[in-house]
Amino acid sequence: MRVTIPIENPEEIRTLLGINDRHARHFRQAFGVALTVRNGELQMDGEEEDVVAARKVAEEVIARFRRRGEIDEKEVELILQSGAAPAPLPGDGFVRDGTKRTIGPRTEGQKRYLEGLRRSEMCFCIGPAGTGKTFLAVAMAVRMLRDGAVKRLILTRPAVEAGEKLGFLPGTYEAKVNPYLRPLYDALHDLVGPAQLKRFAETDVIEVAPLAFMRGRTLSESFIILDEGQNTTTQQMKMFLTRMGEGSRMVVTGDVTQVDLPMVMRSGLTHAAGLLEGVKGVSVVRLDKSDIVRHPVVQRVVDAYEAEAHGRERSGGE
Repeated sequence: MRVTIPIENPEEIRTLLGINDRHARHFRQAFGVALTVRNGELQMDGEEEDVVAARKVAEEVIARFRRRGEIDEKEVELILQSGAAPAPLPGDGFVRDGTKRTIGPRTEGQKRYLEGLRRSEMCFCIGPAGTGKTFLAVAMAVRMLRDGAVKRLILTRPAVEAGEKLGFLPGTYEAKVNPYLRPLYDALHDLVGPAQLKRFAETDVIEVAPLAFMRGRTLSESFIILDEGQNTTTQQMKMFLTRMGEGSRMVVTGDVTQVDLPMVMRSGLTHAAGLLEGVKGVSVVRLDKSDIVRHPVVQRVVDAYEAEAHGRERSGGE
């Protein structure tokens, strides 16, 4: 497929292609398209899906240049890395992904959660399965990445229930941890698509890794998500929270009713949410079964388990 973009002056081409054609090479690597300048037009050749994505990015660079008369190299690189034209978040808190679907709060609790994600550098979200804790966090992260507000997206979770002890499992370390990281990959796959996810992973724009990989690092200009936070110890949670660097956002999600740690160990999520609630720059949002947005059966399952638990409590007290 070929598309053409009219060019008004040579400076637009120099801005878009970059010094020594460095940006043109990025287009070829990231989108698999070839760029050609001919008769005052920029031509893009490649597969239809790739050309459409590349054209969107090129037009955003040119539009910014025309509005301001200039655009620096760093800003161009951020737009190219994002793989989509940045756009501001609408005021109602909705998040738009690259497939033009609208992602936004479907319950009052989710509305509070998105507001917490928008206004706070660090946000804790606690709630049962099916309330959109992880998906909305990833959606906001992808949006901020595309807006150029952050440079990287880092997603992590405890690899196994208590202490990430994987030695007894067969296979390579990667094979051992991948099943635990699968839900994060699923959310990314849905939000950015397999082709762009692969490009982001290859260029380290997106990193999905076990919690143990966070130790000793300082994560700057990143959107960092810790999923299944209820299965961290207090020491692990402190280690994770103190990885936050300049220009970063951090989100911790989890369900405190599904703690898989040994009885003698306190959940790092429960401890941190109680300790940090009210601290400047930190939001703590609690969702409940009324915020479940999965299949209606999921809410009925939660209700059934809650009823059984209440029944046991009453029997034990009689």
